Amino acid sequence: MGNRVKGRVKKKSIKAASHSDMGSKRKLSRMGKKQKKNLGGLEATFITRSACLKRLQITLKDFRRLCILKGVYPREPRGRTPGNKKGQVFYHVKDLKALAHEPLLNKFREFRAFMKKVRKAAGRNEKDEAARKEALAPTYTLHHLVKERYPRFVDALSDLDDALALTYLFAALPSTGRVASKVTKKAQSLAAQWGAYCSTTSSITKSFVSVKGIYMEACIQNTNVRWVIPHAYTQNIPDDVDFRVMTTFFEFYETLLSFVLYKLYSDIGIRYPLPVTSAELSESSSVLSAHLLVLRKVLHSTGTAASNAVTEAVENQLVETARKDAVSSSVKRDKLRTVDEALKQISDGSDDDDDEDDEMEGNDVDISGPLKDALESIDRDTTIGGGSKMIELDDDAVKRRRLFTGMTFFISREVPKGYLELVCLAYGGKVGWEGIDSPIGVKDPTITHHIVDRPKLPSSYDDLPKSREYVQPQWILDSANFLFLLPTSRYAIGVNLPPHLSPWVNNEDEGYTPAYAEEIECLKNGTAIPSLQMDLESNEDDVDATSESEAEESIDEMESNGEKQSSSESEEEEEEEEEEHGLKNKKAQQKQKEEEEAKALAKTMMSKKGARLYGRMQHGIEKKQAAVDLLQKRRKDIELKKGKTVDGKTALKAKVERLKSERRSVEKDYENTGGTMKKRKKARTT
Repeated sequence: MGNRVKGRVKKKSIKAASHSDMGSKRKLSRMGKKQKKNLGGLEATFITRSACLKRLQITLKDFRRLCILKGVYPREPRGRTPGNKKGQVFYHVKDLKALAHEPLLNKFREFRAFMKKVRKAAGRNEKDEAARKEALAPTYTLHHLVKERYPRFVDALSDLDDALALTYLFAALPSTGRVASKVTKKAQSLAAQWGAYCSTTSSITKSFVSVKGIYMEACIQNTNVRWVIPHAYTQNIPDDVDFRVMTTFFEFYETLLSFVLYKLYSDIGIRYPLPVTSAELSESSSVLSAHLLVLRKVLHSTGTAASNAVTEAVENQLVETARKDAVSSSVKRDKLRTVDEALKQISDGSDDDDDEDDEMEGNDVDISGPLKDALESIDRDTTIGGGSKMIELDDDAVKRRRLFTGMTFFISREVPKGYLELVCLAYGGKVGWEGIDSPIGVKDPTITHHIVDRPKLPSSYDDLPKSREYVQPQWILDSANFLFLLPTSRYAIGVNLPPHLSPWVNNEDEGYTPAYAEEIECLKNGTAIPSLQMDLESNEDDVDATSESEAEESIDEMESNGEKQSSSESEEEEEEEEEEHGLKNKKAQQKQKEEEEAKALAKTMMSKKGARLYGRMQHGIEKKQAAVDLLQKRRKDIELKKGKTVDGKTALKAKVERLKSERRSVEKDYENTGGTMKKRKKARTT
């Protein structure tokens, strides 16, 4: 046996014939070839970052930029770490090959050689030569990368979340040393163009104000796009953030957004980019207002030109048809007159009727004007576009556009008007603000809602027209999220606002519906609100509670004096109800116990894998139910603090019921000892 372990198959000699059970290394050794290190397995598939830099012959800065633009990210090998190199970053060999064939790699090398020449000229103090060479810097575009990473337009739309979030972030950052001013201006322009398109096409579906910012969602060609708008505060740039990486991301997102916006604006017949001049930017209070104004002008001009051409063609056709109708109508009228003269001696009243008919024919009422206006208003709600390209809006977009139709909002100066302007315009309203470029003045009598975010109205508002309503900004967002005009009394100035519910939470899936959501659902369905019913019944409950408390006090006094009182019929009925309720509870507990036993028996019949899966399911259900119970408990505590229980009872009535239940429990304990605290009811004699 030798040193061979018992039970292990003896390896064949190196001279034996090769077979399929041999490993790859053993087969290679039989053929006289020795596999080199790091050329097979995980070591050849996953390569460290330092090895990638050696293969591509570029710096770490250029490699990081190239990976961001190309969309290449590190990968984590499954199982063991290649070469026991723990804590290092690995890249796949296929990604490395794609980077090696990227045309941008040559541009980076050309730019590196160009910068050497510029530094050399600057070191020799040849400023003119350095300035001349600076104009000859190599340039590159990222168009091919956008087409490569997003072959379909839907793919680009579905990946716009991060692009829009970073664009709005750069638009809110100050232009300091680490953030160039041209980057900030470009981000503001892209954000304004995106917002102008979403508001014009009524694409904004949801909005929510949180601590991090304003979350908004738009539906573009049946694709939901969500982004975050930072609050209009002074931004402090942290020191531990590498803005070079963020600038590289923005460089790619800028090209991506330009592609997407070009396609979207072209679909509605508007040339992109919008012809916004520097004068219009300087005269406007914000970049968004300037782009909205220009977009409105372009839509009006293209729409007017198209409508004029169509109107002219229609008028020419109408003139031709009217001329033919006039000839035929004159012949018919002559025939009718001869017939009337012939039948004059038969009926004298026929002449009067014919004369009236002739007068009606000669004096037709022209209803084409009002009809045309009505059709144009309907068409304006259901279509959007300029020139010959008009797209039909879907039913949801038409509903959104008609929510604020006929309403004019005026935004006060303390309210950030960026996102509110987008929401108001997307839902069919008109917007004005305190500024020179505002299309609506503060004293305009057409203003229906004045948006104010102050604890009370200033005295200067007393001179304004009384026809407007003063509301807080949350009213606009809540009405837009629920697609329903909510009562403004809950959002009045100085009033505690109702909860701002998130539109992305599905109450049915969560298993809990907030009280305010139930109230809004009742308003939409036209049913009575439970809270209002509680308020109406509160007076009756207080009266009942006081009478019951007085009865309890009288009973306690009589017990202290040792007097025996006869129980009333109402108390006996309550005892009978309690007994019936106790029987029902016992039956329910018994039924629940039987169900639990049946479940336990069924679980014993399951396999080990099925029982484990069932346990995980029950754990998830219990966890979800615990969260719902916690929300219910918090809601109950809040209702108690307000002075009412969840059932609509006042705190006094709840206290009386608690005292009555405690008294009954004492009576039952006393009856168990053989005595009684109540006098039996006398038998009735007939």
